[in-house]
Amino acid sequence: MTTSAMLPAIPVVDVRDGGAVRHAREGRIRARGLRDTCVGWFPAVARVSLPVMDRIAKRWLMRSQSPYVEEIRIIVATLGFPGIWFLNGSYQWSCTALAREEGDAPWLARTLDWPFHGLGRFVEVAHMQGAAGEFASVTWPGYVGTLTGLAPGRFAAAINQAPLRRRSQIKWLRLYDFLANALRTLRHVRAIPPDHLLRFVLEEAGDYAEARRMLELTPIARPAIFTLAGCRAGERCVIERTEGSYETRTDDFGAANDWLESRPQWEGRISAAKLFRASFEDAAQNSRERRESLASWRGSFVTDSFGWVAPPVLNPYTRLAVEMCPATGLLRAIGYELAEGGELPSPATEPCELELEQVAA
Repeated sequence: MTTSAMLPAIPVVDVRDGGAVRHAREGRIRARGLRDTCVGWFPAVARVSLPVMDRIAKRWLMRSQSPYVEEIRIIVATLGFPGIWFLNGSYQWSCTALAREEGDAPWLARTLDWPFHGLGRFVEVAHMQGAAGEFASVTWPGYVGTLTGLAPGRFAAAINQAPLRRRSQIKWLRLYDFLANALRTLRHVRAIPPDHLLRFVLEEAGDYAEARRMLELTPIARPAIFTLAGCRAGERCVIERTEGSYETRTDDFGAANDWLESRPQWEGRISAAKLFRASFEDAAQNSRERRESLASWRGSFVTDSFGWVAPPVLNPYTRLAVEMCPATGLLRAIGYELAEGGELPSPATEPCELELEQVAA
């Protein structure tokens, strides 16, 4: 991939000592820039109500089983502006991921799709430390969870948003289902958020097998799809999770935002722009096309870095693309942003390439 020499580099920050709190403190200017840019996408009424959304997210997170609530509290006090509780209580919009082998070494590739501007411009790679060893999290200052992570010599993992739980297939009731699901989570669910679980697994799991068990068996607050790749041939899977159950795929290694086998009470995720226009099948097709397009790519992660980031995997909401090989400790990342009036995003950063040593705790 060719990018402009004028594009900024993705910061790689060593926070093995101090973790997410140190990351937020040292990156407070970028954290503020990210908050302001993201909030600018909101309607005016939502921007005004940001402190209210903060309080709602805080109340739920403090009652959840997340081990990182105290970190968020410290980060909020350190940064001193609203939006941090909401950031840490929000959830990724949509994504496409694939675990594939090249030369007997598993690779994991993923895009992150979110409507918020700034996520590609302000992305960072945090070099962190847990009980089981070192790992890298592709993240943002002020955010404590992990959506994309590499534990060299152990595994790599990514999380996708699962389909929407529906009570009907009526288009104009989609928003009702979205709000009803959120209200149910806020009122009744106390399990760990799935992005917090992924960080915990990167900190604690010693190998692919242990990471898989933890991602399969730990109760989570919301449905999620985890893609996991280890260091040896055959160590690949996609784990489709509801709050208390799982289904693991070891024969199809692509993931988007629908179950591989669609179910009537679940609907693949769609963009906000199509909330009242897309049919049930449109939503399923959107995920299916992205998943199958990435799975059918015949290039090489070794020699054709990010050659797979093309439509329909690349779409107006793509903000990040990542390639990871846990056997070698290699991680590559690139941010994307959509220019005003543009149809598809273009690179907002130079590609970042990082090779972590396989250092155990």
